[in-house]
Amino acid sequence: MGLDHSQQLRRQLERQILARCGRRITNLSVEIRPDQVVLHGRTDRFHVKQLAQHGVREVLPTVPLRNAITVERVAV
Repeated sequence: MGLDHSQQLRRQLERQILARCGRRITNLSVEIRPDQVVLHGRTDRFHVKQLAQHGVREVLPTVPLRNAITVERVAV
C-alpha cells in the first residue's frame, strides 16, 4: 500500500467514523499499519466505541482491527 493510498484510506475511515459517531470521540485518529488498522481516541460511551469499529468494518470488513479507543466516564 503506497503512502498516498494509505493517507486516503485513513481519511475515508475517519469520515466514516465521524458519520456514525459525530463528535462523540475526541482526539480520533486512525493508524494504518501493514498488518492492521488501529483506532485511537476517547469517548464516554462503550456504544460509541463499537460504532466506530462498525464504521471501519463497513469499509474494510476483513482487515484486522484493533480498537484502542478509551472509554472514560465523565464525572458528574
